Amino acid sequence: MTSRKAFYLLVGLLIVSGLGLTLHRHYTFDIPWLPGEQRQTWSIEAKVEFDAQDKEVLASLAIPGTQPGFTQLSQQTASPGYGLAYTKRDSGGHRAEWSIRHANGEQALYYKVDMLLDPYAVPPEPSQPPALKVSIEKEPYATSANQLLDRAQERSSTPYTLARELIQEFKNQSQNAELLAQLKTQTQWIVQLLQQAGVPARQVHALFLEDGRRRQELVTYIQVFDGNDYQLFNPETGEQGRPDNLLLWEYHSGPVLELIGGTNSHVTFSMIQQELPFGVALNQKFADETLINFSLYTLPLEEQALFKGILLIPVGVLVVVLMRILVGLKTSGTFMPVLIALAFIQTSLVTGLVGFLLIVGTGLLIRSYLSYLNLLLVARISAVIIMVIGIIAIFSILAYKLGLTEGMKITFFPMIILAWTIERMSVLWEEEGPHQVVIQGGGSLLVAVLAYLAMNNELIRHLTFNFLGIQLILMGLVLMAGNYTGYRLLELKRFKPLTEDHL
Repeated sequence: MTSRKAFYLLVGLLIVSGLGLTLHRHYTFDIPWLPGEQRQTWSIEAKVEFDAQDKEVLASLAIPGTQPGFTQLSQQTASPGYGLAYTKRDSGGHRAEWSIRHANGEQALYYKVDMLLDPYAVPPEPSQPPALKVSIEKEPYATSANQLLDRAQERSSTPYTLARELIQEFKNQSQNAELLAQLKTQTQWIVQLLQQAGVPARQVHALFLEDGRRRQELVTYIQVFDGNDYQLFNPETGEQGRPDNLLLWEYHSGPVLELIGGTNSHVTFSMIQQELPFGVALNQKFADETLINFSLYTLPLEEQALFKGILLIPVGVLVVVLMRILVGLKTSGTFMPVLIALAFIQTSLVTGLVGFLLIVGTGLLIRSYLSYLNLLLVARISAVIIMVIGIIAIFSILAYKLGLTEGMKITFFPMIILAWTIERMSVLWEEEGPHQVVIQGGGSLLVAVLAYLAMNNELIRHLTFNFLGIQLILMGLVLMAGNYTGYRLLELKRFKPLTEDHL
């Protein structure tokens, strides 16, 4: 019999190494065991992309500072070959400026800022109301604008109520509003009319913060002043106030990006939420670049957000291994439940379950017709993939028409996996009957739900992302489970008659 010493040595080495790395990161870098123990911070990365025109380039990006609700911790850039300067304009806005003597082709500049969520944050200087600027428009726009402003003023008494009424006028899609929309955007008109009425207002650009989001764009808000105080208004809905997860990026009446020497410029944002010990700066926490401090925080934020989901997959894999080897559940496909669990994380559990059952159920009905056509396997699978895409599109449109916005999230389901699932279940139905389809389909859903519960757990998400040693421990546990050769729990029912006869 082959000695198992090498196997147990490997498993022990994996678990001990994983525990060692995990303990080292906890005690050396003060990474907490539990989420929520530390101060919440946001790392936001702006990516400026443009095409250089084979000459001098000067790019100027508006950058945020300490503001109500957020304290700036640190900022840094990545721009090889470019000169960099942080400047401040007379209006009070801070900007990052990149310059280079010669550049050609596609360019990418990165700016990263770390903001501490701080309800007691005090800006270094209060926001100053913009200077009033009255614009003169040509006819018939001037008359339509004055009529719209007069109606809003009749129903308002303060600068804030006037802003709400102006937004409501544009929402009502009156003839005047539709005419004005041909010349300028709704937000620009509202700001202009407020200033025409003697109310200091300006257009600001903000960013909604959501953990793990990539390639996001700024949204537009209206900042309305009433004396030294101000309120933010959503120009689309008229909602007054500042959402908790809204960071003002440019709020000094300036452009977000100015570019000389380039074309096709745009800015996208990636963000990730982090938890840091109180009083410890982010750049000090992860400044150590030694191999033992092998941290995902050294990667760009877009890749960090990606790994935050990838590192949960081994947790789902362990759930599948335990349920199949120790419990004996049958699933349709080995690791299909893990992919379905990932989709559940994006859609929510109830929406995901309903969407999965609708897609697979409808797909089985259509697949039953394809079986009569005697197609080759490749063509049949291709047809099923196209069919799944069509089903998802139809259900998304129906959900939108019915006002069920959650139903549109079924697009997160892995389409290729769904197609193979429908194919396998259809073949299983033909060969072994509907009973096996129910057993394997039900087992797949049960394992997917259990994997979802484990992968969506806040503690597990925190541990897997902050302690890479956990991955070694998970691998050790998978290897141990793979060495199990005993009875599965569901097989024990076969011995129940023996117990009854003995009694």
